[in-house]
Amino acid sequence: MYSKAVRTLMVILVLGILVTAHDAMAQTNPRIVREVRHELVTLPYYGVFDWLTYEVQNDGTVVLHGQVVRPSTKSDAEARVKEIDGVGRVVNQIEVLPNSPTDDRLRLALYRTIYGFNSPLFRYATQAVPSIHIIVNHGHVALRGVTASKSDANLAYIRARGVPGAFSVSNELTIEGQEPR
Repeated sequence: MYSKAVRTLMVILVLGILVTAHDAMAQTNPRIVREVRHELVTLPYYGVFDWLTYEVQNDGTVVLHGQVVRPSTKSDAEARVKEIDGVGRVVNQIEVLPNSPTDDRLRLALYRTIYGFNSPLFRYATQAVPSIHIIVNHGHVALRGVTASKSDANLAYIRARGVPGAFSVSNELTIEGQEPR
C-alpha cells in the first residue's frame, strides 16, 4: 500500500505530465494558426466575394467556416488544411453560396461602387485579396473584413446601402488593430 506522500507525489507527476502535454500542444497552435491562414488566403479562387474563417482546437482539429462562391474553393480549403503538419482532423462547415445571376449582378455592382477608381476605398482594391469582402446570399449583403478606420467601414456600408437590388446590408467590418485575436 502506498503512503499518502507517495500518492500525492504520483498525482503531482501525472498532473505535471498533463500540463506539459497541454503546454506543448498550445505551443504548436500558433504555427498551425499561421499555416492555416496562409493556406486559406493563397487558395487560387479565394477572392473578394468569399469569406473564410477557421478555429484551431487544442486536439489538432481545424474547423472551417464561411461562405464561398465556388464549390471548388470549399474542397480546396479542406484539402490544403488537411496537409498541414499537426492537423489531425478538418471539419468543413463552409457554405457554398447559391448560383444566382441576380446575386452575381449585385456582387459586380457592389464591387464597382465600393472599389471604383473614383472611390476613396479604391486603395483596398489594390491588395492581392481586398480586405473588404462582399458576401451576397439571396440579395442580402454582408460586408466582412478589416478596414484602416471606422470612417472607412462606415463609408463602405453607406456606399453598399446605395446599390439597388440589395434587400439588406449588414456591416460586419472590423477596424485594424481591434480585430479579435
